[in-house]
Amino acid sequence: MSSLPVEVLLGIYLGLLTGIVPAFVAGALGFLVRYVTGVTLPGFGVVVLALAIASINGGLLILADDAIINSPRLLMAVLVVLMLALYAHSQGDKLGAELPRRVSFTSFRKRTLSADVVEFVGTVGQVTVRPGGEVRDMEGYPPLPQTLRTTIRDGSWRLPADLPLSELEVRLEERLRTDHDLADVSATIDEQGRATIAAAPPSSGLSRRVPEGRRAVSIDALVPTGLSRSDAVRIVTADGTVSGTVLSARGSGDDSPGDLESRLEPETATDGGVDDDAVPAVTPSTATTAGGEGRVTVAVSRRDARTLLSADRGRIVVQSRGTSHEFEALSLLGRTGQTVRRVTVGADPPATRPDEYDDVTILAVRRQSAEEENRRRGWVFAPGIERRLEAGDDVFVAGSESALDRFVEETR
Repeated sequence: MSSLPVEVLLGIYLGLLTGIVPAFVAGALGFLVRYVTGVTLPGFGVVVLALAIASINGGLLILADDAIINSPRLLMAVLVVLMLALYAHSQGDKLGAELPRRVSFTSFRKRTLSADVVEFVGTVGQVTVRPGGEVRDMEGYPPLPQTLRTTIRDGSWRLPADLPLSELEVRLEERLRTDHDLADVSATIDEQGRATIAAAPPSSGLSRRVPEGRRAVSIDALVPTGLSRSDAVRIVTADGTVSGTVLSARGSGDDSPGDLESRLEPETATDGGVDDDAVPAVTPSTATTAGGEGRVTVAVSRRDARTLLSADRGRIVVQSRGTSHEFEALSLLGRTGQTVRRVTVGADPPATRPDEYDDVTILAVRRQSAEEENRRRGWVFAPGIERRLEAGDDVFVAGSESALDRFVEETR
């Protein structure tokens, strides 16, 4: 008979050999019972089941060697089998309790970013998303130009970090589609903020920016410095003056070294314009011309298009867009130390007429009382002294901060 340490090792080996199947059955059964019924399978039942299954495997070994019955290794093997079965049962029961009973594909998409990549600006979490590799082409579309592919590959985008990855992917696709005017784009973001991007180049250039009912016409002219897309211009020709909106422009100053980024979008090549591959793409919102002799493409009506087509050259006059008078008024009030605030009149205002409030000017009033239900509802600007303030009225008032604070306290 072998020594005790050898018998213990042989018992452990025998228990591992015969306890794999009972442990698997105990774990699976514990998981199914807890997941389906919500009840934990009793440990005594697990012990009986494990011993029953292990006896089948162990019986074959006993037939091969009768000395196993009278040796300590049998007791050690039984202990190992029971330990494996109980451990597997506890893990299966734990998994059955934690696994959600209603699983949908939406729950799998609600993955969030790893906490390691979140940057906090104050109390707001943000993440910087960068491409995780080369920008792939989309099937069914032409390949991306190399300059545009490099621009997207080297770019980065800051997005809110409290959104699931599926929403971040949608926002990144919208950002790419807007910034680069892509025909189609698909983006996938992992937990580390790395994006896998597939994009298609713009399917059209100039035709997409021409408003409905308008025509795009190019004409040679002296291009003003700083001319940008969407500027309102007048083109003076020998046959008349035409008003239009700039779609693209290119001057002689754009050809000088260092001014390539000042050029408007080169994809708007029209009868004599530049080729798309000759110049890099530029962000449309900041592109301006460097001035000089060149060509301008404008959107005009059909009748005015004939006038430009019959002219060999024109003179560009840029029209002013004007300034918002509302912002001018607020700016003037700010210079005098006054601000504007919207206030709702309380139930019992101490004064009833607009001229009875000191240091406060009432700019507009909107009546909320029931007696004017049949009248026209809306704001009344510069109300007269005969229009009394009533409970529930919305008013816009102007004055100093201290005067407005007193007005708010009085009208509560």
